[in-house]
Amino acid sequence: MAEFCSLEGRTALVTGGSRGIGKAIAAELAGAGATVVVGYRSGADEAEAVASELGGRAVQADVSQAEDAQRLVEEAGDVDILVNNAGVTRDGLLARMSDEDWQVVLDTNLGGTFNTCRAVSRGMMRRRAGSIVNISSVVGLHGNPGQTNYSASKAGIIGFTKALARELGSRGVRANVVAPGYVSTRLTNELPEELQKAMLANTPLGRFGEPEDIAGAVRFLCSDAAAFVTGEVLLVDGGLGM
Repeated sequence: MAEFCSLEGRTALVTGGSRGIGKAIAAELAGAGATVVVGYRSGADEAEAVASELGGRAVQADVSQAEDAQRLVEEAGDVDILVNNAGVTRDGLLARMSDEDWQVVLDTNLGGTFNTCRAVSRGMMRRRAGSIVNISSVVGLHGNPGQTNYSASKAGIIGFTKALARELGSRGVRANVVAPGYVSTRLTNELPEELQKAMLANTPLGRFGEPEDIAGAVRFLCSDAAAFVTGEVLLVDGGLGM
C-alpha cells in the first residue's frame, strides 16, 4: 500500500522556506518524497543549509517583484507543488501607519502570492496537474488590532485562492489555503506579550501551535489524499478562530 500523503516524484517550491513555518513545510514535503526548492529573500546561509539537509536546492528571490518570482519558478523547473509561505509584518495602529508599512506588507504577502501563482499556472495547466497551497492566517478571517495591513493581505489571499481554484479546476489544478493561528516563530514572537496571552486564553486546545502542526496540514492538501479538495480554507489554529 502506498504511503499516505506520499509526494514521491514531485517537485515542490516553498517560498519563505528557510525558517519557521516555511522550513517545517519544506522538511515535511521532503519527508513525503518530494524534491524541494527552498525560496528565500535573505539569509542565504540559512537557506542553503536547509536545502542541503533536505537534498534540495535554495533559490534567492524577492517574490514581491514579478520578475524575481518568474525567475524563481523558472529555476525551480516543472513545479508540481507551490506553497506560498513568504510573508512579513509591519504592525501598528491604522491612524499612525505609514504608506510604506501598508504597501510592503501587501506587496510581499498578497502580491508575492499573486506573482508566484501566475508564474506556475501555465505550466500546471499544460500538465493538467498541480497543487497550490497559500498560507493565510486566522487574522485574515477575524482581524486583529494593530494589523490592518497584515489582516488585509491575509484576507486577500483567501479571496484570491478561491477565485484561482475556480479558474484552474477544469485543468486539474487545485488551490487551497492553510490559515494558522498563533504559532511559535520569530515573526509571532515579536507580538506584544499581552496579545500573546490573550491569544492563548482564547485557544481551546490551550497551547500555541508549532511549525510542524502547519506542515502536516500542508502535506495533506498537496497530496492525492486531498485530490477532491480545492478552494478550501483549512484553519490550523487550535480552535482560536471558531
